[in-house]
Parts: sequence; C-alpha cells; structure tokens
Amino acid sequence: MDIIKQYLALCWFHVSPLQLQRSLRFFQNNLIFNFLVFFFIHFNMTDDIESISEVIIETALNLGFIGLTLWLNRSSHTFIQVSSAILFCENIVGVFLVPIMFWATVAEDFWGYALISLTLAWNWAMVAAIFKKVLDINLLAGLVMSMFYFLFSFGGGFAVNSLITG
Repeated sequence: MDIIKQYLALCWFHVSPLQLQRSLRFFQNNLIFNFLVFFFIHFNMTDDIESISEVIIETALNLGFIGLTLWLNRSSHTFIQVSSAILFCENIVGVFLVPIMFWATVAEDFWGYALISLTLAWNWAMVAAIFKKVLDINLLAGLVMSMFYFLFSFGGGFAVNSLITG
C-alpha cells in the first residue's frame, strides 16, 4: 500500500518517477490491471472479442515505446520505474474513465464527453510530466513525447490489429 501512495503523487505532478521505489512485482501488477481495464473499455466500445488482440498489441507497443525511448536516452536501467509510473497513471485514469464512459454513453450529453476529454487531457499531461522528468527535457518536448507515445501505442495498436484481423 505504501508504494501506491508513492506513485499516487505522480498523478498530482509532485514527484519524479526516478525518485520512486523500483518494484518488479508492482510493475507486473500494474501491467495486469492495465490490460484488464483497457480490455474492459475496448470490449464495451466494440463488443468484439478481437479487443483482446488489440489490447495485447497496444500494451506491447506501450512498453516498446518506453523501452526504445529510454534506450535512446541511455537510461534503460529506469525501465521498470518509468513503465510502472506510466502504467500506474493510465490505471488511475482508467478507473475514472470506466464510469465516466458508461455515463457518457447512457446520457449522451455534452458534460459526459467533456469529462472524458478532461480525463484524457489529464492522462496526456501526466505522461508528458513523466517524460519531461525522466528525459530531462522541457514541458513542450514532454507534451510532444506524450503525444507520440499515445499515437504510437494506441494508434499503432489499432492499425496493427486492423491489418491482422482485417
């Protein structure tokens, strides 16, 4: 529980992922939880069992992007901490996103979709802050890295899955 409190500070931009405890078990738990949350979201959006393959591909691309970025920055030794940080932040957003998406699809009003947009913007900002601190870059570069991360992992996951299944 103590490690969750440490990582929760990331969501409020109070700590660098490099200051956080390195735990392979925490990384694995975040990975499993991330898979389950995003599978639930994908399955509810598409109602298709192919969501499993898409989430697996997205997860592999997520970790691949993080790994490649850290390798190019010569900081591969921080992979567990950085991956745990990004997955944890996405998991927190996912926990909030599931009920918001349910509400937005049932109510179909502006406020539901606005709240989804705000939640996704928060996720973008958290990942940007992580890249900014880990790569020692400015905020704009962190936002660009975060955008590339999301385009590569989620856009790439959709594209690769479409090629495989389509």
